[in-house]
Amino acid sequence: MDQDCWSISKFIEVSAERVFLKMYLVESKAGAITCMLFSLLFLGRWPDLLTLLERRGRLPQHTYLDYTITNLFAATLIAFTVGEIWEEFNGTAKFFHSTFSVNVLCSSGLLVVQDNWPSVWFAIAGGVVLSLGNLSTQYAWAFVGLSVTEVITASITVVIGTTLNYYLDDKINKAEILFPGVGCFLIAVCLGSAVHASNAADNKEKLDYFSNDSNNGVGYASVQEHIAILNSPDGEGRLRVLHLLTKDVTDSTLTNTNTVDMNDLENGEEKAKAGTALFLIEVENKRAMKVFGKSTYIGLAITFFAGACLSLFSPAFNLATNDQWHNLKDGVPHLSVYTAFFYFSVSSSLLATILNFTFLYRPVLNAPKSSVMCYVNDWDGRGLALLAGLLSGFGNGLQFMGGQAAGYAAADAVQALPLVSTFWGVILFGEYRRSSGRTYSLIAGMLIMFIAAVAILMASAGKRKSN
Repeated sequence: MDQDCWSISKFIEVSAERVFLKMYLVESKAGAITCMLFSLLFLGRWPDLLTLLERRGRLPQHTYLDYTITNLFAATLIAFTVGEIWEEFNGTAKFFHSTFSVNVLCSSGLLVVQDNWPSVWFAIAGGVVLSLGNLSTQYAWAFVGLSVTEVITASITVVIGTTLNYYLDDKINKAEILFPGVGCFLIAVCLGSAVHASNAADNKEKLDYFSNDSNNGVGYASVQEHIAILNSPDGEGRLRVLHLLTKDVTDSTLTNTNTVDMNDLENGEEKAKAGTALFLIEVENKRAMKVFGKSTYIGLAITFFAGACLSLFSPAFNLATNDQWHNLKDGVPHLSVYTAFFYFSVSSSLLATILNFTFLYRPVLNAPKSSVMCYVNDWDGRGLALLAGLLSGFGNGLQFMGGQAAGYAAADAVQALPLVSTFWGVILFGEYRRSSGRTYSLIAGMLIMFIAAVAILMASAGKRKSN
């Protein structure tokens, strides 16, 4: 019986080694930077796709469930293609062997995976915190805006995560370059918070002008009542509201920047200029998450929580692949970056699926309720959500490949993704249009510090020594 069990175990181990594809490991500094740049392009694109769907009215629960499917698919594809191995490199475990090989304990009848679980648990933990962070940012985008949310979360990720990775990687990055970059990120966090507060004040001034001005001839008590009027068949009332909503704020001076007449109403051509009060209300009227009247601090609290979660996933992944705390027994090889990424993505996707199915019936932050059938039948925007998952999955994989070669502290340079997101936030979503000079000055300072921080971080890249 024991001989049979040994044979089964040996068969599984040998079968796992019958793979004739060679694993591609990034080992040069140039290759690592190339991975980081491609990762930056991928990771910078998916947030605006999810933001676009939410502003069109698609429920965030539906969007994130679709996103999760292709995110896991991308990770599995990387693991089973790029990560398949013909031989071991740098002392890392073979993908099939470290993921699926088992030792059979015949006396108890249990199947136990080989003894690399300490590293596996770090990979799983990294996936959990990434899932919590990404899920939180999806709601923060509605409250704070795409541009500021991404800058704050990315900067917190770097300030905490990069510092941890620097010490975990045995200081392979140049400290005299790295930490000034971390300081720039910290300044960007402060400026990002100030941008959000300033922009919220600008929007409040636009909306309060027509809500509270007794000389406007309308006298509606709240923005919510204006939304109700816009949705009503009362064309005359809608016209009066539209004239009031097309107001602008520039250096605290209110000016009328748009006109709408009854012919436009009848022809359905009431186009709102980005940044006007009408534009703000149109967005609020369509979007899935209603944020008018919510405290500024709610959005910032969600954003800082997301940043704290996202700051931990890269150090956890670092520990999973390099075992700096020496949790593995002697002779047990380290997990390859691909094996760790597989476990990482499975745990992230599993948690996201559980939470979002729960949110279908028990939504958070006043999101609408839904059901499994509603989700299955909701095809509006599904393609964009699936694309976002692919971009995120491939982006994360490339980040880890670059980090394994050049140091995970330098790989955090992919947190430059807010530069891409800010571009789309301003161009596609009209964020910060017609805001005050104070807001524009803060945005410029935030982006300047962020660009400097990213450049400094990439310049600190070192090269990991072979095991």
